[in-house]
Formats: sequence, C-alpha cells, structure tokens
Amino acid sequence: MKQLSNVLTLGNLFCGALAIIFILYTPQYIATFNGIDYTVTNPAPVYWASGMVVLAGVLDFFDGLVARWLGIQSPMGKELDSLADVVSFGVVPGMILFRLLRSAYMQQPDVFDVSYFNLAPALLLPCFAAYRLARFNLDTRQSHFFIGVPTPAVGLLVASFPLIMLYNSFNLAHWLQNIWLLYIIIGLLCYLMVAEIPMISLKFKSLGLAENWPRLLLLLLAIISIPLLHYAAVPFAFVCYVILSLVAPPGRIINNE
Repeated sequence: MKQLSNVLTLGNLFCGALAIIFILYTPQYIATFNGIDYTVTNPAPVYWASGMVVLAGVLDFFDGLVARWLGIQSPMGKELDSLADVVSFGVVPGMILFRLLRSAYMQQPDVFDVSYFNLAPALLLPCFAAYRLARFNLDTRQSHFFIGVPTPAVGLLVASFPLIMLYNSFNLAHWLQNIWLLYIIIGLLCYLMVAEIPMISLKFKSLGLAENWPRLLLLLLAIISIPLLHYAAVPFAFVCYVILSLVAPPGRIINNE
C-alpha cells in the first residue's frame, strides 16, 4: 500500500509515453483521385493520444488523493509526480501543437517553403511546463492554491483540440487551423504556467461555502457545459478557471525571495 500512489503516478507516465507513440505513429496511405495519387495520413492515433492525456489526468488526480488519504506523501513521490507530469502534460501537448501547426501550414500555398523553425514554437510548451513543475517543487507558497496555471490543466486543454477538430463543434476546427491563433495559444499558455498569478486549487481544505464557492461554481459551470458544448466544454472550463482565479484570488502571494 505504501507504493500505491507511486504506482498511479507511473501509470500517468505510462499513458504519456503511450500518447507519444500514438502521435509518432501516423500511418500513411496512397489514395487515387481522378487518376492522381495522393498521400493520406490517418489522424486517428492523435485522437487516441488525447484520450491517453485524459487518462493520465485521472491518474494524476488520484495519486495525490491516495497519498493524502493513506498518509504516504513523500519527497520522492512529489519528484516522481513532476517527472510524470512533464511528459504527459508538457511533452505530449507540445507534440500535439506541433502536429496542429504542421497541419495548419499544410493549408498554405507555399507549404513546401515552410521551415521547421516555423513549427518550433510548439516545443516551448514542454520547456515552460518543466520550468513550472521545477519551481512548484521548490515553492512553499502553493499549499492552498497554485501560482500560475498547473500543467495538467494546460495538458487537458491542448488534448481537447484534436477531438474538437474531429467533431468540429461550432466550427471551431476552422479556428484551430489558423496559424496565428495557434501561436497566440502557445504564447498565452506558456505565460500562464509561469505567471505570478494565484490560481484556484480544486483541493477542498474545508466545507465552508465562503472559501469554496469559486471551486463549486467552476465545477457547476463545467458540468453544465458538457452536454451543451461537448469537447468544447474543456476550453470553456479552462477560460472560466482563469477568469474565476483573477476575479476571486484564492490567496495572497507572499514573496519569499
């Protein structure tokens, strides 16, 4: 039982590694149309990668819950959790954004002139995620709230993009093929992860309504949005999370430097 939380954390890492395999494994087929051969890429593995990130998020939630419930929290578990998170919620989302940027550039007439430098900004996401996680392990101010958006929230947001494009809810697929919007999303997410902004933690420390109303409101909005927005409920909940954290700051940041 002492290793149960670590097993869940390693399950999180396993899902992240499997998601990377899904993203890299993109079978290509030759299709003939009007006598012309076209190379067609099967996008299904990317959708499976999104599912793996969601499963990693579930395991990431329960590993901390189990550790607190059994009283088996340890420095090793904390470090292991961050190592798993940087893969599942840093590297994998970065690779998803890399694929989305590549797909967006494929729509351009000068696609063959596109350099990999145009796609490289997607790799900033895992870099900022690693920085955010390393700082979290050293920061003693984040026991009741987060400073900066947590990496799992960013990972789940990006993981929803392929699924939104698959079902094209509210014609959002068109916007996720916009190169400049993708660059803005990358820059904004990188900033939010390291920004000195207090963000709501979903851990309930007490049952008081005065302390927990932002959490309860966020959960209520997320639940209501699911049948209405489907996969678009994820970015909606993310935006609500950031707005609620700004409107009702969960704590006062203490500068220990």
